[in-house]
Amino acid sequence: MSVLDDIVAGVRTDLAARESATTLADLRAALADVDPPRDPMPHFRAAGSSVIAEVKRRSPSKGDLADITDPAALAREYAAGGAAAISVLTEQRRFGGSLDDLRAVRAAVDTPVLRKDFIVTAYQLVEARAAGADLALLIVAALTDDQLRALHDEARELGLTVLVEVHDEAETERAVALGAELIGVNARNLKTLAVDGETFGRLAPLIPDDRVKVAESGIFGPDDVARFVSQGARAVLVGEALVKDGDPQQAVRAMTGVRG
Repeated sequence: MSVLDDIVAGVRTDLAARESATTLADLRAALADVDPPRDPMPHFRAAGSSVIAEVKRRSPSKGDLADITDPAALAREYAAGGAAAISVLTEQRRFGGSLDDLRAVRAAVDTPVLRKDFIVTAYQLVEARAAGADLALLIVAALTDDQLRALHDEARELGLTVLVEVHDEAETERAVALGAELIGVNARNLKTLAVDGETFGRLAPLIPDDRVKVAESGIFGPDDVARFVSQGARAVLVGEALVKDGDPQQAVRAMTGVRG
């Protein structure tokens, strides 16, 4: 079993518990009280780099990263630094996150918020929107073509912007064929946790220029951002470097608007 398979198995177990406590019908009813979703795409398409700043306590590869007792305060720092969107990890077992973190961030900032999780059912998309998310992550490696298309369609019907994540050539072809507007290239292979810093440069040419390309993983400062922008990235998703920095607001600011 790969690392990704193990994570998804845990996600499904936790999901079953939430589904038994709150029905899908109840979640859909809650959507009536949620503000309309915010659209991050104009910012992503603007000149210079956009930053998706992540609230991330730990990871399977690095263990504990930061003691984030107040995700709302961190989100406000990110927003003040000019983040185009804020990613909130909501997976609990491996990343220490929760939907409560997402709700806290949503209440604290007007910046578009991404639910970063291992989404395998439509229930999780409705959960995301009910909690105030504006974007949702779909990981191609975790889904069949039929699952990917069904979840992508459901997310769009809910008004969510979809970040479709890829790790290799075959996954990139699937994301492009899907019509994904926002495609993230993750340098970290979730099946092995290995990082290849050349992944974005190798896969970016396979993504049409009318799509927004996002570089993920292996980004620690403006020089990294400039390299990825020169290879076609319009946005970067950064977690570890920001949560470990003593001044996350300035760290985001330094990575924003970078030209390649």
